[in-house]
Amino acid sequence: MTRAPRTPATGRAPETPRTALTVAGSDSGGGAGIQADLRTFFACGVHGMTAVTAVTVQNSLGVDGFTEIPPDVVTAQMRTVAGDMGVDAAKTGMLASADIIRTVATTADDLGIGRGPGRTPLVVDPVAASMHGDPLLRDEALEAIRTELFPRATLVTPNLDEVRLLTGVRVTDADSRRAAADALLELGPRWVLVKGGHLAEDPRCVDLLADGTDYVDLEGPRYETEHTHGGGDTLASAVTAHLARGLDVPDAVAKGKRFIERCVAESYPLGAGVGPVSPFWRLAPEE
Repeated sequence: MTRAPRTPATGRAPETPRTALTVAGSDSGGGAGIQADLRTFFACGVHGMTAVTAVTVQNSLGVDGFTEIPPDVVTAQMRTVAGDMGVDAAKTGMLASADIIRTVATTADDLGIGRGPGRTPLVVDPVAASMHGDPLLRDEALEAIRTELFPRATLVTPNLDEVRLLTGVRVTDADSRRAAADALLELGPRWVLVKGGHLAEDPRCVDLLADGTDYVDLEGPRYETEHTHGGGDTLASAVTAHLARGLDVPDAVAKGKRFIERCVAESYPLGAGVGPVSPFWRLAPEE
């Protein structure tokens, strides 16, 4: 059988996009986790790859449970895609246990992923609980996040609840936000992004990007919607996608911030609980 040559609609030869790897748990409801990451990677123009760390049982109402993937299987997924397709940027999400965290950290070292000149950027989203308050990270894993992943991270993106769990700092205003950034930087990442979305009394959504020298407040609108499921995953994966495309951290974060703002503005109800943020606005209407 003879196959016809490909003729792209644009008339141009197809180009291979940059690649981004997410190491995270699944979301059976499709709103967060690797499902949100892959959706965001696509919307931001990169090819997404996955190493699944856990399978969750969840919907818009919450998480009913999860099952961890054996650490050696997580490692095998990372090595298989990196060795064949290459990785231009990577992110971590739900890692579930200290054993998985340590495995991911050492595998990232072997693959040249993590902070440092000439290495593949690594974004660490220290997912500790779902937006409903359901635990997604076992207690003993918090210390592994601090000691194993943060020193290897190009950027960490905790929300305010995760900041408190990791550093003990409770963010209530600009001064405590900067104190939180300094406490996180002491754990070793190159950059930190302290996300302000959970500070409901602030009329604006202010995130602080810091590297110990520069401290930049990134302000955005606060939308009156309860449908924000997957917002943290979407922001981290949007930043990762732009790092994969060659942007530096401040520019990648700025683009990621604009992306998630639009996704929250376009979020939709789904199910009986909290609906997801939406990257559908990036899709062109059919002709």
